[in-house]
Amino acid sequence: MTQEDKEKEQEKNNQQDTQAEAAQPETEPETPKERRKRHDRHGEHDHKVQEMGEKLAEMNDKYVRLYSEYENYRKRTNTEKADLIINGSKDMIKAILPVVDDMERALSAMADGESAKEGVQLIYNKLMNTLSQKGLKPMEAKGAKFDENLHEAVTQFPAADEGQKGTVVDVVEKGYFLNDKVLRYAKVVVAI
Repeated sequence: MTQEDKEKEQEKNNQQDTQAEAAQPETEPETPKERRKRHDRHGEHDHKVQEMGEKLAEMNDKYVRLYSEYENYRKRTNTEKADLIINGSKDMIKAILPVVDDMERALSAMADGESAKEGVQLIYNKLMNTLSQKGLKPMEAKGAKFDENLHEAVTQFPAADEGQKGTVVDVVEKGYFLNDKVLRYAKVVVAI
């Protein structure tokens, strides 16, 4: 490339630069006041975005808490309904228990009159089978360790030996479970 060609190319480049500068609109230099305004607008925008994010997090937290409270309420009411269905006959069975006690006493008092005793025994067995199908179970207390969650001590009796202390010596009135919950506490005599 000759010197003349180099000069022509440089002149061509200078013309292109001049045209590019002319094509760009001239902007006046930004004043400090304008710069602060632009910065303040961006700061306000960032602040609003941050506020909205905090409000969203707060509302999400409230929603999660409300949902969990509702779930706990739903589970609790379902449990209570199931318990009510299972133990709905509790009052009726509890009212019949004195009749059962009287029948047991009558059976034990009938030493003679074998046919009458057999009849009452059949009625008693039928009644107890029906009640056991509804979830009633007698409590076995005699000879067991005294448990205040199951037994009610009516009286205390001196123990014959150390191994007998704290055990149930006699049952005054039977205790019963209804669906594995205590329906009636056993009234017992405890050795001390």
